[in-house]
Amino acid sequence: MTLNIGVIGTGAIGREHIRRCSQVLQNSRVVALNDIDRRQCEEVAAALQLQAEIYDSAHDLINAPDVQAVLVTSWGPTHEEFVLAAIKAGKAVFCEKPLAVTAQGCMNIVEAEMAGGKKRVQVGFMRPYDSGYRALKQVLESGEIGAPLMLHCAHRNPEVGDSYTTDMAITDTLIHELDVLRWLLNDDYVSAQVIWPRKTRHASSHLKDPQIVLLETAQGTRIDVEIFVNCQYGYDIQCEVVGESGIARLPEPVAVQTRSNAALSVAILTDWKKRFIDAYDVELQAFINNVLADELTGPSAWDGYAAAVAADACVAAQKSGDIVQITMPPRPAFYQ
Repeated sequence: MTLNIGVIGTGAIGREHIRRCSQVLQNSRVVALNDIDRRQCEEVAAALQLQAEIYDSAHDLINAPDVQAVLVTSWGPTHEEFVLAAIKAGKAVFCEKPLAVTAQGCMNIVEAEMAGGKKRVQVGFMRPYDSGYRALKQVLESGEIGAPLMLHCAHRNPEVGDSYTTDMAITDTLIHELDVLRWLLNDDYVSAQVIWPRKTRHASSHLKDPQIVLLETAQGTRIDVEIFVNCQYGYDIQCEVVGESGIARLPEPVAVQTRSNAALSVAILTDWKKRFIDAYDVELQAFINNVLADELTGPSAWDGYAAAVAADACVAAQKSGDIVQITMPPRPAFYQ
């Protein structure tokens, strides 16, 4: 059985997902494309040798009879509109982060999905599908290091462009930690604070970089996340969990150790896509399999909402310098 997929947005991540669904993964076929720039659809279709219909309207793609599931990889502010349209059409939808650009937008999707009575939305948080994070979660759930007391994390990029702004360190970068750490601990956040180290000379004049986000969870676990998006040396994701009786660390990506020029060294990745390439494959294959089995189990619209609530608090903390409280309503039974 093959799942016919329509993709809205054929930019960088959209193109990668189209390649996966058409050339790498099983039981999927890309049958429809839409982008604000039609020429980009044509270029992608030609490069990947796709026999796909190109739609000038995303809504026409969503409602096309042969499209069974929708991938939304367009500009973030369009996500809410297209996800709501897919829910209304009764179709499963995989939406890259953010699910919506505001917490209220995410709640609109949650309410529409619950009103429809069926889970149709998966959010593109890939880290819970990463083998390293899964291994780390197994250690925590085994009780081997006791209850988690503290987490020390880092999200470092070699560099970012001039269009990257201080708030994007939360909404585009930290958003992945906000999701995966909540999943790792099975716990919600109750407060956030942002503190500012000395600024790097490599950051644009308008960008505060690095920054440190301090989070507290409902069970009292304390988390610090360093966000350093002009670190120069590589793309580096770190996570250390300090438990009552031991410490567990996120494994490093597999790399060949070399002895050369009087040095013992291991290469560090510089491309975020390569760091999580396997997780992206596993994530989308799971979505395809779950849609065909008629049961979505991946990161849900509620997870997208929880991340947005926490992100809003972090952005407020950036601006105020205060500790900002995070209030989450009870998780609906629909998402248990």
